[in-house]
Amino acid sequence: GEIQTDLELVITEKNARIVAVPLPVLSGNAVQLRQLFQNLLTNALKFTHPGIAPQVTLSTRPVLPDDVPTRVPNRRSREWIAIDVTDNGIGFDEQYQERIFQLFERLHGRSEYAGTGIGLSVCQKVAENHGGTITARSHPGEGAMFTVYLPKGS
Repeated sequence: GEIQTDLELVITEKNARIVAVPLPVLSGNAVQLRQLFQNLLTNALKFTHPGIAPQVTLSTRPVLPDDVPTRVPNRRSREWIAIDVTDNGIGFDEQYQERIFQLFERLHGRSEYAGTGIGLSVCQKVAENHGGTITARSHPGEGAMFTVYLPKGS
């Protein structure tokens, strides 16, 4: 939708393919939520293998309260949704998964990839502002999957 329009230039430039299911209706700050998913897509399109067309998939699934990371307070009494953003990019070593959400933490060389390094900390803040959280899974060279856990809108 709108986010793809915002990223049209880089999508075209990199010959990227974005496969997205319509996101469920989420209650909260539309501007912040849009920024969260835009940052995740921007990152997925940034950390790509040279010569390989990026593919990014957005999918959603209902999750049980027990599957929501324990760092989320008050997760029992709600219905939850997980939104996975999966890419085929360069990935990262999972031992750094907590650090990538810290402000200005960059795992890849500054000269190699443009950007400020604040994108993921913003994503985490937005998810937390909405009563949820975000996690990351990856292996070097094998792409990454970011999962945003949010309480379902009423």
